[in-house]
Amino acid sequence: MVSNTLMRIVAPCWKPSVEGDSSNRGGDASGRADGLLWYKDSGNHVNGEFSMAVIQANNLLEDCSQLESGPMSLLETGPQGTFVGIYDGHGGPEAARFVNQHLFENIKKFTSETHGMSADVINKAFLATEEAFLSLVQQQWQDKPQIASVGSCCLVGIVCSGHLYIANAGDSRAVLGRLDNKEVKAVQLSYEHNASIESVREELQSLHPDDPHIVVLKHKVWRVKGLIQISRSIGDAYLKRAEFNREPLLAKFRLPESFNKPILKAEPTISEQKLDPEDQFLIFASDGLWEHLNNQEAVDIVNNCPRNMVIISPGKQTEGCCKKTAQSRPS
Repeated sequence: MVSNTLMRIVAPCWKPSVEGDSSNRGGDASGRADGLLWYKDSGNHVNGEFSMAVIQANNLLEDCSQLESGPMSLLETGPQGTFVGIYDGHGGPEAARFVNQHLFENIKKFTSETHGMSADVINKAFLATEEAFLSLVQQQWQDKPQIASVGSCCLVGIVCSGHLYIANAGDSRAVLGRLDNKEVKAVQLSYEHNASIESVREELQSLHPDDPHIVVLKHKVWRVKGLIQISRSIGDAYLKRAEFNREPLLAKFRLPESFNKPILKAEPTISEQKLDPEDQFLIFASDGLWEHLNNQEAVDIVNNCPRNMVIISPGKQTEGCCKKTAQSRPS
């Protein structure tokens, strides 16, 4: 039996909005729970089918996932599409929940203003969401200083007008299953902003050439300023604005010296491509899944279980309290 408490915790962190979804297979409209696993086996979106799963690893659920299907703008004549968001929170749930509430609305706002979906629309939506969250940090700073150390990785996929947009800030990943010579092959669509990757360390060093400690090897793990592995996120105000890197913030988050430009970035890396008939499905997941499965292994699992989402639990506590994965299968 699943407790009502667990369902109350999980429910705000999965936000489905699928216009015209009447699939509800077996009463599955709101998903199902089994212990610390929450999942939705199958549902329809305007571009095909989807399934989602969440596994809680710690006491506090810091992460959110989101699927929106239908209008991508505020205009009746605007484009239709599907939006998937994976928000891997750290330090607390506030940033992931804020992104869950505001990012898609900002996508719709900027799509309306430009009368179409584009990489620029997505970038503006990320930055607007970031600025709004930093304003919230400013408002709560004196009474709740720990909110300055809360952040979220943010992976977004949008299918709109036959095009696929992938936007990533952090270390989640999107993988495409593509038919190639009668086999479904994995195609990685995003790359992680994690200091363990040499190119990410080089980017940080090029952006901060006067800081010899911009990346530090600490306990055999590369970290930005010795504090955090990711180089991009929404939130983490203590590494974006020096005004939040001081008392009353906990000493473990405070840097010994001030800084005059953001150490972490909120801008996502964005790719756009036209969907092909050979493109079978998409997998969106936070880092906990990719620590245990490579791209092809994940694609093989989905391909061999075409009507259900299968997720392998990380089996250990990781930075995010719940690990999320979403599968989208185009029609």
